[in-house]
Amino acid sequence: MSINFSDLSRGLVIELDGQPWEVMDYERHKMQQRAPVTRIKMKNLLSGAVVERTFQRYDTEFSVADMDNRPTQYLYTDGEFYYFLDQETFDQYDLTKELLGDSLNYLKENMMVEVVFYNGAAINVKLPTHVELKVTETPPSFRGDTAQGGNKPATLETGLRVNVPMFITPGTIIRIDTRNGDYTERVS
Repeated sequence: MSINFSDLSRGLVIELDGQPWEVMDYERHKMQQRAPVTRIKMKNLLSGAVVERTFQRYDTEFSVADMDNRPTQYLYTDGEFYYFLDQETFDQYDLTKELLGDSLNYLKENMMVEVVFYNGAAINVKLPTHVELKVTETPPSFRGDTAQGGNKPATLETGLRVNVPMFITPGTIIRIDTRNGDYTERVS
């Protein structure tokens, strides 16, 4: 399916040079007596690279990538592959550490995620907006210890390091925003 600039939106996945690219931001400039310039900031879904490309034509067209998301459950890892179970067909998919990238900081066993498919092959996972993880290690807080704004570093069960408020102790379950890796709130 072919689309033009007016059909672009953030989050749309287009296909360029045989690879899927997610549109992060876009703009179009038109100067007098010149062709419009279309600038698109996009992320390659296979490599994770973020680039900005410029297109200088009146009839800029893009093709929508053949993408599919399927609900799955993260099962386990054997060190090399990470295994996911399709909740509808009970097929099992394996993804490598390189394909998952930063998503590994938020994955824990039996977690529900969506596996992203491009042309029928699993290429990545789509995480929920927030995940709940247990704090495994954080330094103790002392009275009056707020020189850095009342935050301290903490290590979570997946190995992710975040800044948390001073009252958080090891064993506390907190909610993390997967879009930016920030602490949101204490759950228990």
